Amino acid sequence: MGNYKILTVNPGSTSTKIALFQGDEKIFSVNVSHDAQVLSQYTDQESQLPYRMETIRNALAENNVDLNGLAACVGRGGGLLAMEGGVYEVTELVLQHSLHAANGVIHPAGLGPSIARAFADEYGVPAFAVNPPDVDELQDVARITGIKGVYRNVHLHALNLKETAIRHAASEGKRYEDCNFIVCHIGGGVSVSAHQKGRMIDGYDIVGGEGPMAPTRCGAVPVAEFIEYMEGKSAKELRALTTRSGGFVSHLGTSDALEVQQMIADGNTYAALVWEAFIYQIAKGIGAMAAVLKGRVDAILLGGGIVHNKELVEKLKEDCGFIAPVYAYPGEFEMEAMASGAARVLDGLEAPKVYTGIKVFQGFE
Repeated sequence: MGNYKILTVNPGSTSTKIALFQGDEKIFSVNVSHDAQVLSQYTDQESQLPYRMETIRNALAENNVDLNGLAACVGRGGGLLAMEGGVYEVTELVLQHSLHAANGVIHPAGLGPSIARAFADEYGVPAFAVNPPDVDELQDVARITGIKGVYRNVHLHALNLKETAIRHAASEGKRYEDCNFIVCHIGGGVSVSAHQKGRMIDGYDIVGGEGPMAPTRCGAVPVAEFIEYMEGKSAKELRALTTRSGGFVSHLGTSDALEVQQMIADGNTYAALVWEAFIYQIAKGIGAMAAVLKGRVDAILLGGGIVHNKELVEKLKEDCGFIAPVYAYPGEFEMEAMASGAARVLDGLEAPKVYTGIKVFQGFE
């Protein structure tokens, strides 16, 4: 990897993560806070941009960060239509679709390409988005459901999942494209995915009510029971169960895994059961992905914030170690992943892709 200076940007609901890399080294990082009351005054995400840019620039100035010599800028890309994985140039179409949530999912990550492009234009360098949230590399057989015309899509932590796989393969002296992995992200959301020779061929739609439950997400539920549960409730309430008010929040009133652990330590037997079910569902999802890969699995990789919990890691090793060796990568590599993607393009190891705005899957004839 060349000694490139690369700026990475990852916007969240009330903050924006900024990191500056020089080669493999992160030389500066900060989580820039944005006043929630100020943000609430804006009618849409696009109108937040000038305020977010101002606070980001102020933070960089306060820390005497020198951006001269930049080689590229990378922004987290939300709001885009389903595409295959890779590094994408931030074109006008990317800006338009990410700002206005072409995929219907409004998330601050959609501001990433615009912020990155603003800095890139200022310094005369390229802007990229790396493995956006709507990466879709499903094999056709994985798309079919039991209802004609209703097809499976995926929303996963694609950036961290793929970077974890790339890093683990490199640690073994191999290429991601030559390996089969089951990769999990276990944090506020839980992604379980099957990676075959560099493509994420199956995984769960974590914003559509699939897969294991998560701290804020319901995961898969029985449809007939859910129809009864729906009576008297609004569509907005029900949709929230898939992203904000399901999982730990529904059962225990908190999304904080540490709080759940404290409940268990204090003798809350129901919290202990929910925690056990949480791990059980992840293990079951891993088993399903092992079947997708026909048992040919080089490793099971665990990433995300909750992987700091050693008990969870040991339990998943106990439950799934018969499939393949289990490795823990606590936390996330999102900022590193963005910088690494840009560096691969700058090194000529990977060609940048052009976002077409056309979903990779258009249905079956």
